[in-house]
Amino acid sequence: MRTPFSFLIFFIFSYLFAQESTLSTRVSTFTIQAPQLQSTKKIWVYLPKNYEISSKKYPVIYMHDAQNLFETKSSYAGEWNVDETLDSISAQVIIVGIEHGGAKRIDELTPFTHPKYGGGKADNYLDFIVNTLKPEIDKTYRTKSDAKNTAIMGSSLGGLVSFYAALKYPKVFGKVGCFSPSFWFNRNELHTVMEQTPEFKTKIYFLCGDNEGDADVIPDLENVEKWVNTKRCECKKLNKKVIVKGGQHNEKLWRESFKKAYLWLF
Repeated sequence: MRTPFSFLIFFIFSYLFAQESTLSTRVSTFTIQAPQLQSTKKIWVYLPKNYEISSKKYPVIYMHDAQNLFETKSSYAGEWNVDETLDSISAQVIIVGIEHGGAKRIDELTPFTHPKYGGGKADNYLDFIVNTLKPEIDKTYRTKSDAKNTAIMGSSLGGLVSFYAALKYPKVFGKVGCFSPSFWFNRNELHTVMEQTPEFKTKIYFLCGDNEGDADVIPDLENVEKWVNTKRCECKKLNKKVIVKGGQHNEKLWRESFKKAYLWLF
């Protein structure tokens, strides 16, 4: 017997809504005006164990695409399990996740316009993080607000904008997690910015897979790493490159790599 279409739709939605939330009780959300983006932003905040009963201050990691970090229901293709991972090692860090702007995601996470895909409004997005969101976070939570204790991390276009943030705001972000960065989007313009950058002191963790479906991802990453190495002695061990055998451009790779990246950065 053929299943009625309306029943099929009901079944699909019932299944989706029946999924249990994977969100830790250590995560809360709030919204904030983002005048630089002419919008509001939903922010997800993870607080470490014992935050409520301690008086100490904590380092902060700002992360993009918050919908994919903590909760399966809101994720596009699976979550990073950031909260469960940090809970499992009793990590002493605050995570600030910034939801992407949906259809405006490419605009927000790319520094320069691409001839085919547009974008190019990351300056406004980073202005929001640095001059609107970060002051609010530092006022509301017990943070270590200096660059040494402030990181920015993301994947794909989030990896691109995180590296760009380190170039533009070296006195704000002292650590970067650069996962599967889409350097191809602004390869030439980024090269120009790097050439105009006199020094680079940021600690940075580069990660990609060798099966990401983009033949340029590894050469692009290695070219950026070579530039970084021209700005400081490799003996300082301020950057690490990890290429995961079989790793694909997806949340599975980033989820399984997050803990090692966090432990190395901090």
